Amino acid sequence: MSETSTYPLRLPKSVKAAAEKLAREEGISMNQFVATAVAEKLAAMQTASFFADRRRRADLDVLRRMLRREGGEPPREGDER
Repeated sequence: MSETSTYPLRLPKSVKAAAEKLAREEGISMNQFVATAVAEKLAAMQTASFFADRRRRADLDVLRRMLRREGGEPPREGDER
């Protein structure tokens, strides 16, 4: 990380102990473990937000027309539902 800041973090003892154990097993520092966990959570939330936005902008009439159009190839073996 090129720029960092500090943040005092209070964790329940059980959560801190579990995080320390996993960090130790991964061979990384507790700081790196927490930073990675926060980054993963942010990515998951941003992904959910992205798809929710896409869903709001969806034009279902266009989708239905596209699904009913002629042509294309039949499903290949293994593509069945």
